[in-house]
Amino acid sequence: MTALGWQPLFAASRTARIVIIGQAPGHKAQASALPWNDASGVRLRSWLGVTEEQFRSPLFAHVPMDFYFPGTGPSGDLPPRRGFAARWHPPVLALMPSVELTVLVGQYAQAHYLGSSSLTPTVRAFESYLPSRFPIVHPSPLNHGWHNRNPWFVTDVVPALQARVSSLL
Repeated sequence: MTALGWQPLFAASRTARIVIIGQAPGHKAQASALPWNDASGVRLRSWLGVTEEQFRSPLFAHVPMDFYFPGTGPSGDLPPRRGFAARWHPPVLALMPSVELTVLVGQYAQAHYLGSSSLTPTVRAFESYLPSRFPIVHPSPLNHGWHNRNPWFVTDVVPALQARVSSLL
């Protein structure tokens, strides 16, 4: 628990088939104690092609790169703490033997799990990570510039993501 009274924010179920790994909870999600409880979560559920009820079901796990809101910096939220995922992800993920897909949301998750140093080429090459991993851009509404420069994401990547998720539900 933090000085603000926040509990670690993640959700894991032994029956989870899909794990969402993002950077860290946003302030609104942390304050509500509900992963992806913000505009980014609405967009992410749309990209996944799932309802709120499905997204919150035990079929999904939410294991961010840091379990706490990291604070705000000059250009958005601060990055997750170094070493946090390396320390805490292995024991949490080991509790979920039924996982068939890990959705890697954003550069921090992709760097950690794929060794990727560049988001756009990694997301563009999503098919090379299937069937077990699926890298995507962060669904933040602040990423409108990236989306304007990369319209292929919505036309090519999102339908493939929805098909893969649908096959597991």
